[in-house]
Amino acid sequence: MATITLRGNPIHTVGELPAAGTTAPDFNLTKGNMQDVSLKDFEGKRKVLNIVPSLDTAVCQASARRFNTEADQVPNAVVLVISNDLPMAQKRFCEGEGLKNVIPLSELRSRDFGSDYGVRISDGPLSGMLSRAVVVLDEQNKVVYTEQVPEIAQEPNYDRALEALKG
Repeated sequence: MATITLRGNPIHTVGELPAAGTTAPDFNLTKGNMQDVSLKDFEGKRKVLNIVPSLDTAVCQASARRFNTEADQVPNAVVLVISNDLPMAQKRFCEGEGLKNVIPLSELRSRDFGSDYGVRISDGPLSGMLSRAVVVLDEQNKVVYTEQVPEIAQEPNYDRALEALKG
């Protein structure tokens, strides 16, 4: 269990992020077109899992925008923005913002992602939502970088995540 804060108040996640050097757990998440995807759908690509509580908040939107701009400059990379938001709402936000270099994914049909990646918030007003975290995977789905952002209202360390993405 990780302890993080929401505006300075402690809250917890159900576990810990996958450890660097381990193989990332597979997932079943839903795209805006209602198709389900798993890690195999991104086989052979380097991946940023930009995990956010909701794309309906300013900090989550900022991270989607920043990764959309920055990761586009890394060959053979994909950014997956993962939340509990409905796939249609995620898609509407990304299309409305012109974010073409991120793929929004939802836990709509399977709630295993939050538990498997240790990012489901277990208490407080955001209980059941995903914490703010970044996991970077190489082409073979090995974890090369993780960050559990310590304060929900804080943005992740983009520079370190992008450095890890570049290899």
